[in-house]
Parts: sequence; structure tokens; C-alpha cells
Amino acid sequence: MIKVPERFTTGGKRTGTRFAIAHQKRTVIQGVSIGIFLVLFVPSLCGQQKVSFYTEDSLKVTADLYLEDYSQPFVLLFHQAEGSRGEYSEVAPRLQKLQYNCLVVDMRVGSKMNYISNETAQKARETNKPRNLLDADQEIGAAMQFVQRYNTKDVVLVGSSFSASLCLMRASKTNSIKAVIAFSPGEYFRPARIVKDQLQALDVPVFISANNSEIKFIEQLMQDVPSSLVHYFTPGTKQGAHGAKMLWDSTEASDACWFDLLLFFKKIRYE
Repeated sequence: MIKVPERFTTGGKRTGTRFAIAHQKRTVIQGVSIGIFLVLFVPSLCGQQKVSFYTEDSLKVTADLYLEDYSQPFVLLFHQAEGSRGEYSEVAPRLQKLQYNCLVVDMRVGSKMNYISNETAQKARETNKPRNLLDADQEIGAAMQFVQRYNTKDVVLVGSSFSASLCLMRASKTNSIKAVIAFSPGEYFRPARIVKDQLQALDVPVFISANNSEIKFIEQLMQDVPSSLVHYFTPGTKQGAHGAKMLWDSTEASDACWFDLLLFFKKIRYE
């Protein structure tokens, strides 16, 4: 938050310093408000393309590619358990308007969401691949490798529920990650893995979205990460949702979450 200095001239008029900073704040808010309008109400002109690639254990992964421009950085999006890439069907086209390419990935655990079936999970069942939650980290690594055929810019990872925790752990041990957007992360892998213990080396910006009932536990999860790196969004008095459903139009708090998320993207774009 910008702190406006309390400097006044004789007679109580604002000095140039206070006026300039207040003008700067209004300009930033107006810019983000325009961004909100474009993201929420202006349709994307770029379509999606179904693509596939393979993990280290030779599982065929299905994903939706939203390619805006070869030179633009990528946002990689991963769904919650029992879900599919359909979790982001209304989210990814909006992120494109922020000048990002998007890759929305079906993971080996899941079923169907927004009428879109999880093809990777089906393939994992057919080929008897391991289907524990931790095994799905392979899809994150494979997706990161896949987008390098377009460019080698650092990527933004977006995770929902268990995949949010996977993204945080991946960012704590892997270079080439610009930031993490984690919707409802948590300790989903006990006793095999304690997420909190894996985050001590995390050194990239993180956006956390959480329901009011989740935030206390997530703050404990993130307590070893420098607070300067973490931005928290909670719905306050509005109705929220678990995972990336917080961004869905059907969620009351979605507009507020989008506003905070656009500010976060604006910040990391120029860091």
C-alpha cells in the first residue's frame, strides 16, 4: 500500500508531493479497473488447441493450449482432485488478455469438471500408471518441458487444492518459475510428505486464495516463507469457493479475487 506523506502548506492545501502520489494511486486503480473490464467482459479472440505430451513414466498427458504469441510467457494451470482441465475453461481465456500464453493440464488424478472429462486420468487407469496425488507432480514437470518448445521464459504455475501444494513444492526446488498462484493449498499428502517442510527455500512471489475457513491453516503452512513474497486473498463477507472455483463467475467473491489477482500479475510482470 502506498503511504501518502502528511505534508501541507500554510492554509491546509496539499503540496505537490501529496497530490502527485494521490494521482499515481488513482492511475493505478483506473488501470486495474480497465484490466478487470477487459478480463471479465471482452471475449478472447484466440482459441484453444488440444495437445499432448509425455511424463517421465511415459504417461500420455492431455492439455489445452491457449497460444497468444510465441514470445509471451506461459501460465501453466493444474486442477484439483476429482477434476479436469475444465476447471479453467472460463479462466484461461481471460488470462490470455494479460498477454500470457496458457497451458491447462489434465493430471493423472481426477474425473470431470464443467462437462470436460479428464483424459490423462483415463489413460493412467488404462495403462496402470501410479495415481497417487504426489505422482501428479510429473505432469507439472512435463508441462514445463513442453512449453520450452515455444520459449524459455520463466513460467507462472497455477494450482488448485492438492495441485496448489504441488506447485509450491515444485517452485521451492526448481528454477525457471516466475511465481506461483495457489488456490486453497494444504497438507494433502500426509504422512508421505509434509508440505510445510518443503517450502523453506521458496523464494518467488506467491498469490494465495483461501476461504475464510482455510486461511488459518494456510498461514501456518506458509509461515517459513518470507511474508514479503506472499499475498493472501480471502472473500471476507462474500461467498467464496475452494480451489480455483474462487474465480468462477458463479462465485460471489470472484470479482474481488480477480481484482487482487490482476494487481499481482501487474507486479510480477515488471519484476
